[in-house]
Amino acid sequence: MMQTNLLFAQNRYAVVISEIMSDPSPQIGLPNIEWIEIRNTTNAAINLQNWRVGDGSGVSGVLPNFLLQPDSCAIICSTTSAITMQQYGRTFGVTSFPSLDNTGEAVFIRNSSGAIVHAVEYNLSWFNNAVKSDGGWTLEMIDTNNPCSGSSNWRASVDARGGTPGSKNSVDAVNSDQQPPALVRAFANSNTVIVSFDEPLDSLSAATAANYALSNGGGTAVAAVCIAPLFNTVQLTFANTLQPGIVYTVTATNVRDCSGNSIGAFNNTKTGLSSAAAANDIIINEILFNPNANGTDYVELYNRSTKLINLKTLLLANRNSTGAIANMKVLTTQDQLLFPGDYLVLSEDDATVKRQFTAKNLSAFINLASMPSYSDDEGTVVLTDNGGLVIDEVTYKDDWHFPLISNSEGVALERIDPNAPSQNKDNWHSAAKDVGYGTPSYQNSQFRLDIQVKGEVTVSPETFSPDNDGTDDLLTINYRFPETGYVMNITVYDAGGRPVKALQRNAVCSQQGTFRWDGLNDKLQQLPLGPYVVFTEVFNLQGKVKRFKNAVVLARRK
Repeated sequence: MMQTNLLFAQNRYAVVISEIMSDPSPQIGLPNIEWIEIRNTTNAAINLQNWRVGDGSGVSGVLPNFLLQPDSCAIICSTTSAITMQQYGRTFGVTSFPSLDNTGEAVFIRNSSGAIVHAVEYNLSWFNNAVKSDGGWTLEMIDTNNPCSGSSNWRASVDARGGTPGSKNSVDAVNSDQQPPALVRAFANSNTVIVSFDEPLDSLSAATAANYALSNGGGTAVAAVCIAPLFNTVQLTFANTLQPGIVYTVTATNVRDCSGNSIGAFNNTKTGLSSAAAANDIIINEILFNPNANGTDYVELYNRSTKLINLKTLLLANRNSTGAIANMKVLTTQDQLLFPGDYLVLSEDDATVKRQFTAKNLSAFINLASMPSYSDDEGTVVLTDNGGLVIDEVTYKDDWHFPLISNSEGVALERIDPNAPSQNKDNWHSAAKDVGYGTPSYQNSQFRLDIQVKGEVTVSPETFSPDNDGTDDLLTINYRFPETGYVMNITVYDAGGRPVKALQRNAVCSQQGTFRWDGLNDKLQQLPLGPYVVFTEVFNLQGKVKRFKNAVVLARRK
């Protein structure tokens, strides 16, 4: 008789992970123990015998013969922690309980036949609270009848103890899923393409090969497999092999999420075959190394090459006190492409970055479990591949910021020209105030492409004596450019930085020529002896500009 009342939980989401304590320290009110809570979402009892908990590193020992009643919950933790957690309700201690990553990972429960019943890939941004994400608080599912909406259905506990093990979640509410799934990225290899969505899918529609097509002659998929444990990725096989150097578009139709919402406008993404990154293919484009007190560091990368580069092959690092590359952090363990002209923002908490700055591309962010340490006054940001090749490197200093900014806290340092040297301090500038002092995920506020005009300006002699004795009476300013049409301004400054002579204004130049200075100021008066700077600005008709500073000494013979 009892058997007829049991739900054979081959169905996904019959039991869900409803609460996660991944970082119990510092303690708020609960024991310093990692655990998960599961809940029966059906109207029938479910036998948990031989069920297991797992993550990317393995699975636990089995659960005992126990009937989990409808709309009831149980706590699962390590065997050594079970006695302590029993005070909060039904608790199961299992051997090899997975060590829950403080910063996020995928954790799942599977039934006695090995089928995944529910999986959650949580991360720090789900807390949406910098204090609670630092430890001592749980993540709670808002609506257990909506188990596959990801971050929108999870929130930090608001219970004063820091969580609600064994009882109704403190954030419990109706939170139905009305959003269709979105296709967020794809990775290709030969004739297979792995497509990733932003939420778990209905397995039947996801595994229908006819629902996927590839541009540029790729055709319709001939096979599709929805991949456990999260069921948000699908492996597609095509009859034709993809060709190098071509960017394809993969399109999904008639695919539904686990709530039955059909895919809508966000149904396509780019893909192609990846190439290895060479030095300077990807550059360090923006650095926030001194965030606000409630902020977080970030580093923005930019793909200035024509290659599709797999982010899985790259690491972010710094240098230690001996100058050696240290604290290397893998960007991602998943295959993910960075396309030509694309930006990528790396941080520990993308939600905080998006909250404090305008982010124009919300998908251009990756959370690292921990960032390399970047000092507020100076440090080195290093990007390498997994073979040790340095792709780009910047040793920054706080004084690279605009001098008139009195407090650089919360101000990002932006690269001006992606083609200019990384280590040139003149190629970096503080982000503009009108963009909120940072531009993560889009073009820098200080961006200027190819700001350098090719050519040269020299002076002769470097020491001249305008005393009318026939020797070195005039300073000669020589210029040479690759083309005509350049316009020149020349101003002479004294040792105190004060302009004393506007020698030329908007002078139209030939390819080469000279100007001369007789040592007089704008009032045609003799200037004191000493050092001066000849400051020259050169513009061309395309708006390119280059500035030259030539030091000279004004002397007189007795």
